[in-house]
Amino acid sequence: MTTGGQRRRIWGWWLFDWASQPYATLLLTFIFSTYFSEIARIHYVSQGLDVMQAKANAQSLWGLGLTISGVIVAVLAPVLGAIADNTGRRLIWIWLFSALYVIGAAGLWWLAPQSPDLILTITMFGIGLIGMEFATIFTNAMLPSLGPEQEIGRISGNGFALGYVGGAVALLIMVGFFAESGTSGKTLLGFDPLFGLNPETREGTRFVGPFTAIWYVVFMIPFFLWVREPAATGKRLRIGAAMTNLVRLIASLRHRTSLAAWLASSMLLRDALNGMYAFGGIYGAGVLGWTVVDVGRFGLVSVVAAAVVSWLGGHADRRWGPKPVIIACALALLVVCVILIGMGRESIFGIAVAQGSRLPDQIFYVCGCIIGGAGGAMQAAGRTMMARHTVPDRATEAFGLYALSGKATTFLAPMLITLATTLSGSQRVGISPLIVIFLFGLWLLLWVQPKGDEGQ
Repeated sequence: MTTGGQRRRIWGWWLFDWASQPYATLLLTFIFSTYFSEIARIHYVSQGLDVMQAKANAQSLWGLGLTISGVIVAVLAPVLGAIADNTGRRLIWIWLFSALYVIGAAGLWWLAPQSPDLILTITMFGIGLIGMEFATIFTNAMLPSLGPEQEIGRISGNGFALGYVGGAVALLIMVGFFAESGTSGKTLLGFDPLFGLNPETREGTRFVGPFTAIWYVVFMIPFFLWVREPAATGKRLRIGAAMTNLVRLIASLRHRTSLAAWLASSMLLRDALNGMYAFGGIYGAGVLGWTVVDVGRFGLVSVVAAAVVSWLGGHADRRWGPKPVIIACALALLVVCVILIGMGRESIFGIAVAQGSRLPDQIFYVCGCIIGGAGGAMQAAGRTMMARHTVPDRATEAFGLYALSGKATTFLAPMLITLATTLSGSQRVGISPLIVIFLFGLWLLLWVQPKGDEGQ
């Protein structure tokens, strides 16, 4: 039976997803990425580039920023995770990286249309993204202590669903009351941006950074009040001992085929999914010519779909297990990649589309629902699959490795997308590496036992 204190702890843990999701929803995927693409494109055109090359340069610069951030996370995550496990302390790290989250998000306010400092903007975005990634790592490592093994899947799925609802609410507030269209200066609901924000200098859209920071600060209060971790081990901070434990755990993977295959597969699948999240808004703006408000409307639909499908995915996970859910979601995302590469404003897989047709927009809406829904369900089922590969005396360590392994290749998709976009000069061709990453991730699932290590 769950006690009142444990229920508060679970709700506090869930509210981290609610608090942190806007960085992914508002900044990484929909509002800010689209705004950055627009401002960067205009900046490059003013320097003499043609429109297509300017769009490609904007996507390449965005991808470069994500690549650098991913490399930093990949290098530091195993070290910091091992130190946290060795000392038994995680909350102090969540405090630290929460500060980076807030500083980075708030700093995005300074990307003004006039004389934009694109490098400073990418730097601030990277600081916030690194903060979000590390805070998530240490928060996810608390999952095994939140309930019995049979409830972990439900807790994980509900957390993702609540996070997506939080992202949808934040997105609705932004597009309804702040983010203005670049042409009309009005929000999605037809208002001027609140608080007297000037639409001519895009202050309504730029407010997405400070808004995300404020949202996080407010909704992290219950997390820090209700979530307590077990008493620290009392060990001093010895990096050598922490690294020894990490090396020992990694070395043990050669005897655990299913776990090793799952960690490798999940790395690739999550990396490809994050690539779709990171470049979705930029694709809509560059390929379909969408405004910030258009992308925001699209985001609302896809985020709501993500919340619903994440909840349904939890029920499917309970009935059939996590592996079928993961395979089905990955295949759906693979199909979306193929569609996006073959679709443009003028044609779909080489078939001409009438001028002014809304068919490409409608197809992209369907793709957005699939990305949001399949992505959420796949991540929730992934945490359940990891639970099936744990043993009682190593559960926290195993979940920590899962969380950390997911960051080991976070630079891969942005790097390959950046390279493909630069070489081809096409945003559509630029996302083609995601197909290869998804295929490799699915192939590695062949060695993953549905019941985890018990099935070997």
